Amino acid sequence: MASLDSARRRQGNRSPRLAVLLTTIAAALVVLPGMALAAPAGQQLAAADQALLDGVRLAGLWEMPAGQMAAEKGQSRVVREIGAEIARQHEELDRLTVEAANKLGATIPNQPTAEQQQWLTEMKDATGARFDQIFVTRLRVAHGKIFPVVSAVRASTRNDVIRDLANATNKFVGDHMLMLESTGLVRYAELPPAALPAPGNDGLIAAASANTGPQIGISNTVIWVVFLGAIGTGGFLSYRLLRRN
Repeated sequence: MASLDSARRRQGNRSPRLAVLLTTIAAALVVLPGMALAAPAGQQLAAADQALLDGVRLAGLWEMPAGQMAAEKGQSRVVREIGAEIARQHEELDRLTVEAANKLGATIPNQPTAEQQQWLTEMKDATGARFDQIFVTRLRVAHGKIFPVVSAVRASTRNDVIRDLANATNKFVGDHMLMLESTGLVRYAELPPAALPAPGNDGLIAAASANTGPQIGISNTVIWVVFLGAIGTGGFLSYRLLRRN
């Protein structure tokens, strides 16, 4: 009889522990899958949206000093005037880009790329007509590359802040190309060919397709690994407790 009472007491002591364990497992079933939707806003930014922020910011970081150089050392009066205006407009666009990044909690570059720094060095070393040609050529090519990207992101983004930035950028880039072309120094035959979509491909720029995917900050794989790990651990502990009973 004493042995039976002792067994019942052991069973009673284990029951609360088993209840706590099963409650924990149930909580994991509810909470863990929801973690994918709780990522910080900065992490939820689509790849193409982030690419636009980075591209516009990088453009300003090297085109502002390039325009200032043109305003100071351009041989042609037109080049000097255009350089000053492009620098001024990029200051405004850079301000809009930084404000957009701050609203979205996004990190953006703070210095030009190595290639862009090389372009600036090339301009510093050039003088006279050679400087004018390098300035117009480098900036026209750069604007031609980002122009279709801006349009593609503008067409597909789901983010209001990015859409407003794309609208502003599109206007600035178009105006800058017209200004550069007004110098008569653009060598159209040497411009890179347009990046047209492949037949049957609805996307203009591959990067823009990133806006069609789910905007989740935490990898689903990580979520499910943690989730299944919790279930497996809980099941193992439950099995051991029940087996002891």
